[in-house]
Amino acid sequence: MIRYNLKCTNDHQFDSWFADAASYDTLRGRNLVSCAVCGDTDVSKSLMAPQVRPARGALSQAASPAEQAIAEMRKHIETNADDVGTNFVAEARKIHDGETPERAIYGQANVQEAKELIKDGVPVVPLPFMAKDKAN
Repeated sequence: MIRYNLKCTNDHQFDSWFADAASYDTLRGRNLVSCAVCGDTDVSKSLMAPQVRPARGALSQAASPAEQAIAEMRKHIETNADDVGTNFVAEARKIHDGETPERAIYGQANVQEAKELIKDGVPVVPLPFMAKDKAN
């Protein structure tokens, strides 16, 4: 099924459903499509915006307070810290050992690497969100 916004030569606007685009063309060609207001059979398609359905699983409600807090935290971290990506472990060690100036960083480490950093006294904390390149 397809819905078209239509108008007649008297500039009346109306819409109608058809089985498909070819059905509309066939019916209009035989003067079987008429204005819903005045009955004029000289009708044409008028400009219409496409109707796009939201993606499955699209949020229908505003984010919960917890989701909003995480989003604010993410924004703060991304604004005030350097993303060192997969170099996180090496950069964290360099900062801890004084080899590079102290600064806020974030990045990626696996569980074993994070445990080793903690064991060695390097202050790290897991973040409650995924890296942008790993999120959908």
